Amino acid sequence: MTVTADVSRTPVSKDLAERARLLAENCDEWLHRVRLDPQGRWYERLHADADHEVWIISWLPGQSTGFHDHGGSAGAFAVALGSLKEVAVNGNGTVSTWTLEAGQAHGFGEHYIHDVRNVSTAPAISVHVYAPVLSTINRFDLSPSGELVTLKTEQSEEW
Repeated sequence: MTVTADVSRTPVSKDLAERARLLAENCDEWLHRVRLDPQGRWYERLHADADHEVWIISWLPGQSTGFHDHGGSAGAFAVALGSLKEVAVNGNGTVSTWTLEAGQAHGFGEHYIHDVRNVSTAPAISVHVYAPVLSTINRFDLSPSGELVTLKTEQSEEW
């Protein structure tokens, strides 16, 4: 199955980005919980309510998400420590890439597909905010022609 992605930012995603940025900036309350795992990204949900949820993720060099969406949730992430590279694919197959440094945040709408990775030589830590709460994540592969091909859908019980 080939899908298209929307890279638009919405007022909701801008609000989520500001929430993520503030949480990343004030990491004293949660930083002690972070673990580094050489087997894969470590993550923990810090908060969930009817409106939104907050996750923290640690990234060792070379760790990445692979291309994925957020199952209809808008979201944002902010880098608290280190730097992360983001690669997004829009509906016409155009690939956009940028790096977020500590203190920077990026918000996105409900149909956003991206890959986030630590390409640096040092660990990174990020804060992620989603609204509504994640229920599914779709995983994708990017074909040589720039088309996104659905690989699988993960349910929230799997995380």
